[in-house]
Amino acid sequence: MDASATIAMKTAATTPSFSASSFFSVSLNPKASPFSLQPHVPLFKPIKCIQSLPPHSNPVKLSNRNCASAFSCSAATFVPSQTDELVRSKLQCLVDEFRSLSEPIHRVKRLLHYAGLLPPLDESARVDSNRVMGCTAQVWLQVKVDGEGKMRFAADSDSEITRGLCSCLIWLLDGSTPEEVLKVKTDDLVALNVGLPGTGRSRVNTWHNVLISMQKRTKILIAEREGKAPFEPFPSLVVTADGVHPKGSYAEAQAKYLFPDELKVDELVHVLKEKKIGVVAHFYMDPEVQGILTAAQKQWPHIYISDSLVMADTAVKMAKAGCQFITVLGVDFMSENVRAILDQAGFSEVGVYRMSNERIGCSLADAAATPAYMKYLEAASSSPPSLHVIYINTKLETKAYAHELVPTITCTSSNVVQTLLQAFSQVPDLNIWYGPDSYMGANIKELFQQMAKMTDEEIAEMHPEHSGESIRSLLPRLHHFEDGTCIVHHLFGHEVVERIKEMYCDAFLTAHLEVPGEMFSLAMEAKRRGMGVVGSTQNILDFIKERVQEALDRNVNDHLQFVLGTESGMVTSIVAAVRHLLGSAGNSSQAAKVTVEIVFPVSSDSISRTSSSPNSVKMGDIILPVVPGVTSGEGCSIHGGCASCPYMKMNSLSSLLKVCHHLPDEGNLLSEYKAEWFKSETPNGKSIADVGCEPILHMRGFQATKKLPEKLVGQILHHQDKGDLKPST
Repeated sequence: MDASATIAMKTAATTPSFSASSFFSVSLNPKASPFSLQPHVPLFKPIKCIQSLPPHSNPVKLSNRNCASAFSCSAATFVPSQTDELVRSKLQCLVDEFRSLSEPIHRVKRLLHYAGLLPPLDESARVDSNRVMGCTAQVWLQVKVDGEGKMRFAADSDSEITRGLCSCLIWLLDGSTPEEVLKVKTDDLVALNVGLPGTGRSRVNTWHNVLISMQKRTKILIAEREGKAPFEPFPSLVVTADGVHPKGSYAEAQAKYLFPDELKVDELVHVLKEKKIGVVAHFYMDPEVQGILTAAQKQWPHIYISDSLVMADTAVKMAKAGCQFITVLGVDFMSENVRAILDQAGFSEVGVYRMSNERIGCSLADAAATPAYMKYLEAASSSPPSLHVIYINTKLETKAYAHELVPTITCTSSNVVQTLLQAFSQVPDLNIWYGPDSYMGANIKELFQQMAKMTDEEIAEMHPEHSGESIRSLLPRLHHFEDGTCIVHHLFGHEVVERIKEMYCDAFLTAHLEVPGEMFSLAMEAKRRGMGVVGSTQNILDFIKERVQEALDRNVNDHLQFVLGTESGMVTSIVAAVRHLLGSAGNSSQAAKVTVEIVFPVSSDSISRTSSSPNSVKMGDIILPVVPGVTSGEGCSIHGGCASCPYMKMNSLSSLLKVCHHLPDEGNLLSEYKAEWFKSETPNGKSIADVGCEPILHMRGFQATKKLPEKLVGQILHHQDKGDLKPST
C-alpha cells in the first residue's frame, strides 16, 4: 500500500464521521489498494448536490430532491450512530438518480462514468476463487472485514457497464456493518433496471448476482471471526474436459458408475442387438444402470433415457424401427403407459417388460389411487364446468376412473402451466382441479399469484390471451389436491433450503416443480435473475446445457456450480451432456478452461438404514426397499437422506440382463415381469385401457395445436350425463 493510501486509511479510522459514500473516496490511482480511500473529482456535472449535514442530522430525512445525484457531487457527512439507516438512504438516492435519467442511453452513460471511478483490481485478485457466477461478463469480487468490523468490498470486470454496476454497489455497501449488508434484498434493486436493453440475459442481473456474492462472503467472514463452524458442503461432482472429480463419499458412489465395466456393456449390447430389444429408462434410474446404458447407447441406438412422457413416445419409435420387445426401467405406471400407447399405435405384438417381479410403486401415483382422491373428483364433478388436469405420473386405471367422473387431460411438469392457462382462456368460467402432487399444485397457485402482480405485457409474453385481470379472476377457480407428494422431492425441505441459502446462494439453482414451496420460492427467485430453472427433468437438463454452452462461447475460464434440486439419478445424463459439450469445445491451448460442479443437496441426518430391517422400511401401509447408503453421513434414507428414489432403484442391472437373456419368453419364466394389456373395465363397463388413454391423447392434441382438443371442450361443456364420455377411436 502506498503512502497516500496509508494516510487515507488512518484518516478514515480516526474521523468521528464518515463519508456518505466510500464510492467518492475510491482512488483513481491504479497503483492504490482497491480497499484504499481517497477523494476523487467528479467527471459529470451533478444533477443535484447533497450539502454537508450537521453532525446530528438524520440522513433519512433527506428529500428526494436533494438525493437526485447522491454521488455525483460532494459527499454528505453521516455520524456512525446513524449507519443503520444509512444504506437505505443511499439506496434511495441511487434509485432517484437513475430514475431522473429518462433515456436508457443516459443511464448507460452514467454507468460508464462510474465505471471510470472504480479502481482496477490487481491481477493477483483476478482469480477464479473471486469470480461472481451468473454474470454475462467476467466479474471479480474481493471482500474483507476491517479492524472496526466493517465490510470492505472491491470489484472489477472486463465489461465497462458491469464495472459501473459494481461501482454503484460498492458505493452503497462498502464500510457498512455486516448486518446492513445482509439486510439489502435483491428486490430492492429492481428499480435500478439499467443495463443493455433488448438482451436476452440482461446485464441487470449483475446487480443481483454481485449483491448475493457480497452477502455470501460476508457471512463466511463473520462466521470465521466468531469462530463458528461453517456448514459442511454438500457432496458434488466436478466435471472438466479431462474427467470427473467427486467431492464427498456420496459423490464418489455416483462417480463410480460413470465409467462402467466394458465387459458388462458389451454383454448388454450383444443381447439387445441379437433379440431386437429396445430400452426406455427414466432419468431417475440407478447410477450403475444409467452408466451402462449411456455407454451402450453408442453401439445400439434403441436405448433412451428421458422423462416419463417421452418414454412411451420413444417406445413407439423403437417398435416402428423393428424392435420386438421393449424393456422399461421405471416405476409400474411408466410400463403401463408404454404398454397402452404401443397398443393405441397398433403395436400390440411388441412385448413390454418391467424390471422386477415385485410391485414397483410410486408414492405420488399411489396418492391418486385412493378414496380421498376420488372424493376430491366427486366435488369437481358437482361444480361444472370443470376440467381435471392429472399429472402424467399416475396409473392408467386412475386416469380412466377419473375421466369417467370429470373430463380429464394429463399434463407433465413442463407443460402444466401452459395447459392451465390455455384451458382457462378457452372455456369461460372454467373450474380446474389439479392433482395429485400437492407441492406442484401449491407452486402453480403461487406462480399464478405472482403473475397477477405483473404487467399485462409481461403476462401476454407467457400467454397472449391473458392479462392481470384474467389471472386474478381465475385464481379462485384453480383447485389442487392437498394430500399427495413424491417422497423424493419432499426431502427438499427447510434444512436443505437453509443450507443452500447459506452456502450456495450464488450458484445456479435447479428445482423440479414437485419440490416443497420453500425450495420453489428460492429457485423462482434465482430464475428471475437468470440463475435458476423451475420445471421438469428435461427443463433442468436443458438449462444446465445452455449455461455451459454460454460459458464455452465466451471462451474465458469459468467455474459453474449447479445445485441439483431433483432426484440424484439425473446426474448421469447431466454429466454425459456436460462432458460432450466440454469435449466438443476442443483441447487447444487457446481454449478456455470451463469446469462444471453438480451439487447434491443431502440432508445431514442421512443414514445407511432407517429401521431395524436391513432391506426395507415401512412408510404408512407401504414397505419400501432402502437404498444402501454410506456410513459417513451422506447415505440415503427415507427420513431425510439424499434425493434418491427407492422405487426407481428396484430396476437393477441384473434384472435387465435376466429379462433380456430370457426373451423370447417361451418357458413363461417372465410372466411377473410382463406389462399386460388392461383387460378390466371401468365402473361404467368400458375398457380401462381405452378410457385411461384418452386423457393422454387429449394432451397430445394440446401439444400439437396449443389448444384443448374440440372433443375435450365438448365433454367439459356438455358433461351433464357421465355416460357422455366416450373413448377416442
